[in-house]
Amino acid sequence: MDIHDLIPLAEALIFAADGPIKAERMAEALDVPLADIREAIEALEVDYAERPRGFFLQEVAGGYQLRTRPEYADYLRKLGRSRPFRFSRPALESLAIIAYRQPVTRSEIEYLRGVDSGSVLKTLLEKRLVRILGKKDVPGKPMIYGTTREFLELFGLPDLSSLPTLSEFSELAPDTETEALMESLPLLVDGEETGTQDGEAGTRDE
Repeated sequence: MDIHDLIPLAEALIFAADGPIKAERMAEALDVPLADIREAIEALEVDYAERPRGFFLQEVAGGYQLRTRPEYADYLRKLGRSRPFRFSRPALESLAIIAYRQPVTRSEIEYLRGVDSGSVLKTLLEKRLVRILGKKDVPGKPMIYGTTREFLELFGLPDLSSLPTLSEFSELAPDTETEALMESLPLLVDGEETGTQDGEAGTRDE
């Protein structure tokens, strides 16, 4: 297939997918070599960069996804389709520990935070930002936790190696509002924005 014919087809697949779509899946669907798909994706990225649109192509969670530009978030919210991301400080702390220390047990999370984290962990599981990876091979067989594909999608990360450094993450002061950080994330071109909510920080995260 000619590359000029392949580029719009690749764009259509990315647009129609219900989540990030892998280059391998696109090559399989179109019955073309993977190298050709990668060339088409690169051509789309160049085109979007040279002729800016209201959306851009991002590599996220091991695949590719079209996302609206962050600077247009306030206008898009006027459609009433989404609401700002909101993380409580306990949720953000726990999620950061899991992201950087995974696989990690609940007791290890609580040791680092110094407070009970059961309710926060439950919320992160319900929001599908965290998943149970199995059980640790120690007495008691505690469950171990790690992040999910949805976590990568939410933060616009291609993989875990793209996480910001701990020093960058720690620049968020304890009393800093996280809403500004979350609002800077792009919305999906053809999907709903999701948020997380939790209780206020205290001696226990309840």
